Amino acid sequence: MTHKPLLHRDDPDATPLVGNIKVTREDWLNIGLDVLIRDGVERVKVLALAEAMGVSRSSFYWYFKSRQELLDALLTRWEETNTAGLIAQAAAPAPRITGAVLNIFRCIANPDLFNTALDFAVRDWARRSETVRARMREGDAARVAAVTAMFARYGCAEKEAVTRAKVLYYMQLGYDMAEPEESHAYRLMMTPEYLKVFTGQAPTDAEMAEFSDYSRRYWPDLAP
Repeated sequence: MTHKPLLHRDDPDATPLVGNIKVTREDWLNIGLDVLIRDGVERVKVLALAEAMGVSRSSFYWYFKSRQELLDALLTRWEETNTAGLIAQAAAPAPRITGAVLNIFRCIANPDLFNTALDFAVRDWARRSETVRARMREGDAARVAAVTAMFARYGCAEKEAVTRAKVLYYMQLGYDMAEPEESHAYRLMMTPEYLKVFTGQAPTDAEMAEFSDYSRRYWPDLAP
């Protein structure tokens, strides 16, 4: 689910801009990401973005040489958020493998760690661009390698580690793409069972309590 991006000029905590500049490079990126997610890459056009922000198209060229440079920056932002976020979570410390997988599950709850809608938008974009497809494959490989390394840290042999990593990673992608009509409460209730499938172990009460508290920060519909 997307939301209207907050522009610099509309942010009460932002430092005022100098002169006639009304938006920043970050504003162009944010609204470009919003359109990419909502409408697809074909609709990421300079004039349309300028009209949406109520600024002149010429201001775009303060920050970007061309539309292609903006598109490249959007793809880099995807790598710096989704791919980097998942890799960081796979490397996060945990006493047990179940806690390590729960660290990855935080990406499901927290869109700042992993924006699922953005991932789907880039995958759709990759169907139209060989360059984007190549970067997507590099990103997938890096993510699987990070999850494989995570399983290896907890004693899995090489083949077992990569198999568990692929099952966890590709299952989660497919699960989100299918968009099952499940409440957050149901997903949280089922989490211990998924952990048994992915790791062969049951989580501790403390691990689940910590993950439940974390999820409630991002899933306000969960009962306290």
